[in-house]
Amino acid sequence: MHKKHEDGSAGDADYGRIGVGYRKYRQADPIIARVVHAALADAETVLNVGAGAGSYEPSDRLVTAVEPSASMRAQRPVHLPAAVDAMAECLPFADGVFEASMATFTVHQWSDLEAGLAEMRRVTRGAVAILTCDPGELERFWLHGYAPEAIAVEARRYPSLRTIAKGLGGNVDIIRVPIPLNCVDGFGEAYYGRPERLLDPGARLANSAWSFLEPAVGVRFVAHLSRDLADGSWDASYGHLRRQPFFEGSLRLVVGKR
Repeated sequence: MHKKHEDGSAGDADYGRIGVGYRKYRQADPIIARVVHAALADAETVLNVGAGAGSYEPSDRLVTAVEPSASMRAQRPVHLPAAVDAMAECLPFADGVFEASMATFTVHQWSDLEAGLAEMRRVTRGAVAILTCDPGELERFWLHGYAPEAIAVEARRYPSLRTIAKGLGGNVDIIRVPIPLNCVDGFGEAYYGRPERLLDPGARLANSAWSFLEPAVGVRFVAHLSRDLADGSWDASYGHLRRQPFFEGSLRLVVGKR
């Protein structure tokens, strides 16, 4: 079990420390949002678990958000409903009260994945949509050549798609989600064609993997990437990505069905 942090964060990352300014870098990308919302079908009541600052919550449904971190709850826009202070592993709702539920970029931080998924399935009558990354596909991102430690951390943290599918009862669809070139949700692969963005310490901090690394790794990464951008080495190897409209990386949507 992960130790609960001072601001209430219940996962392995301390969002009281790294979550400041999160919304500046992590916003719902409209192309990815359409994939998530389509999985919710015609559900009118939706539960968002590990809701954070509210990214990907549909505006045309009745959404109940759950978020244990006070820092993240405080960053929710005023037009969104206030989030319930609770954890995925112990949802304070009756069986089958929601027509659909969702969780985006959060399952890798839960202290008990099996319990959290079982709870989502318990309170949901219809689809359970989990936006996550396939740990076996992370090394396809160019960052692996510059900060392999960051990729290794993520590969250890993200559960396998098979584990998620099993936790949802086994009846799932797994959807590959293409990442657009100008993705406004700044998870690591969002910058596949904009490497300069990852030189920003705030952009790295908005990706929790960096919080588990020694500061020296970040210093080395910035020096290495800055040098390769200046002398054209990065573009010689990866410059085609600057013009590639989508990147099919590790992003997946796992949709559990009844």
